[in-house]
Amino acid sequence: MALYRDDAVVLRTHKLGEADRIIVLLTRGRGKVRSVAKGVRRTKSKFGSRLEPGSIIQIQLYEGRNLDTVTQVQRTETPPQARTDLSHYGRLTVLLEIIDSVTVEGESNPALFKLLTGAIRELGRRPNPMIVPAFAMRLLALEGVQPSFDHCVRCGSTEEVVGVNLAEGGVICRNCPPTGERMSGEALEVFRALSAGRVRHVLDETPSTVQHDVESLAGRMVEQYLERRLKTSSVLYQHLQT
Repeated sequence: MALYRDDAVVLRTHKLGEADRIIVLLTRGRGKVRSVAKGVRRTKSKFGSRLEPGSIIQIQLYEGRNLDTVTQVQRTETPPQARTDLSHYGRLTVLLEIIDSVTVEGESNPALFKLLTGAIRELGRRPNPMIVPAFAMRLLALEGVQPSFDHCVRCGSTEEVVGVNLAEGGVICRNCPPTGERMSGEALEVFRALSAGRVRHVLDETPSTVQHDVESLAGRMVEQYLERRLKTSSVLYQHLQT
């Protein structure tokens, strides 16, 4: 057991006892880490506000048998709008829940860490609805399950695509039995751009009339991969529809 330092993102927290808090982190060097911040809920805590979900931090911890102990938080980078804009905060929590769901403790994955921190920073610059779909498609690519949007996975047709089925690995055309999630032609073009790496084009050029459908569909594809519903996405989309 020893002290160590790492870059990290706070994924989630929950109370422990009267004054402590469990902090679940995604670290650059050690993957997901469960830790305890002792006394952090007291008003005089010197780093309590730095350990909120979505914070990008430099942290020092002491290795423990079950939980590591937070001893120092040196720097915080938190999206400034996250606490005042509900749609911004909702998208941030979707990113955090997805990463929390796909990672396991003790397995370093620098690519996922870079993906998450990049998405959080982009969200901090502007609360663009297309950040979540761009993040989701890159995540599925890193996990080796990004669907193909070029042609129907059943018959090979490149025309009249009407849906996507992650389990089958791609899009379905009108002439094949309908399964999976329905997809409009406009949404298909957005996903084709994302799969080709044209992220900046998608962020800058996607029409507002298509954004909600693309964001919702990307969330459902991630849920299909995870084989469970994302709690945060349902709350976000209910808010966006009101």
